[in-house]
Amino acid sequence: MTAGIARRRFLHYRQKRVKPAEGISGVVLAGGQSRRIGTDKALLPILGKPLIVRAVTTLAELSDDLLVVTSSPARYEELGLPARIVADDRPGYGSLMGVYTGLKQARHPHALVVACDMPFLSLPLLRYMISLAAGHDVVIPGVDDTLEPLHAIYGKGCLGPIERQLEAGERRIVRFLPEVIVRVVGAAEIDRLDPQRLSFLNVNTPEDWSKIQELASTGSSSPR
Repeated sequence: MTAGIARRRFLHYRQKRVKPAEGISGVVLAGGQSRRIGTDKALLPILGKPLIVRAVTTLAELSDDLLVVTSSPARYEELGLPARIVADDRPGYGSLMGVYTGLKQARHPHALVVACDMPFLSLPLLRYMISLAAGHDVVIPGVDDTLEPLHAIYGKGCLGPIERQLEAGERRIVRFLPEVIVRVVGAAEIDRLDPQRLSFLNVNTPEDWSKIQELASTGSSSPR
């Protein structure tokens, strides 16, 4: 799909969306190198739109301040996304640097951060998470002892702990969580809003991509 076609389709869709809520920024991380896929997974098409367009379109329902954080800004500027395209503060430092950059550039006190390769984001689940943000530095889903740091809300209070962690050379996102106030969204809460837990499916391998394409073609994704 060419960038021009993707842009026209996106703009057509955007005209129909509801007015976004205020008070939270939306950040899409597009900094991965996609080595196992062999191509930029952010631009893989699903249901007629690149994955990154699908992610931004979803967050546009929730926020009036959208950002795409990437190490290659020029790659996405042609898509005409209604988002600021922001370069990683320090490319090569992984997803934690993407979270830090997006949060620092966010215009609101909290930022909803998602990866660009999550095609089945659930608006009901995301709205529920936003409703929990007040009084917490992080709102993050957790199922079976596994946290989802690339489907989470971060407050500005995280900037200091993240900065210290980066300076110490630690790049795992969850390592700074003991320093801040965290609200974990548990399995029962998730299952009420996204029973199949498809929100957290992402594209790491060709096998993942095949599974996602099959789900999309059969209409098996969570209600949006």
